[in-house]
Amino acid sequence: MTEPLDPDMFDPICPSNAMPIRIGDKWTGMVVLCLEDGARRFSDLRAPLRGITPKVLTQTLRSMERDGLVTRTAYDENPPRVEYELTALGRSLFPLIAAARAWSREHLPSLLRARASYGTPSDAVPLRRPVTGTDRPGSATST
Repeated sequence: MTEPLDPDMFDPICPSNAMPIRIGDKWTGMVVLCLEDGARRFSDLRAPLRGITPKVLTQTLRSMERDGLVTRTAYDENPPRVEYELTALGRSLFPLIAAARAWSREHLPSLLRARASYGTPSDAVPLRRPVTGTDRPGSATST
């Protein structure tokens, strides 16, 4: 039998939600790679990030700026021009991204096979039931 997990195994002063790239964060790593060769405008970033909406790109860039990964420079021109550039902290992510890409090259086929064998989204179990009129608090059939 395996030993029980130590309830203090994760340092409370270093919470995982402070990490700039979270598992499942689809865009930050790709934005870092787009900025590898220097400053880029918002529209320049959208071209290789085909599936991103302007709203999500804005949110991603703001989060990256807040975390000190990019700088945002607004130029007083007409029309206005804004550029984003990696900071030294942002550039320090290159080795991590390279490691993740190497892992993906090696393991992505296995991961995709596992997902396929697990089932399709149509037969996946929903996390919660949709709320209907009879499920609302105070209704005759609510629990």
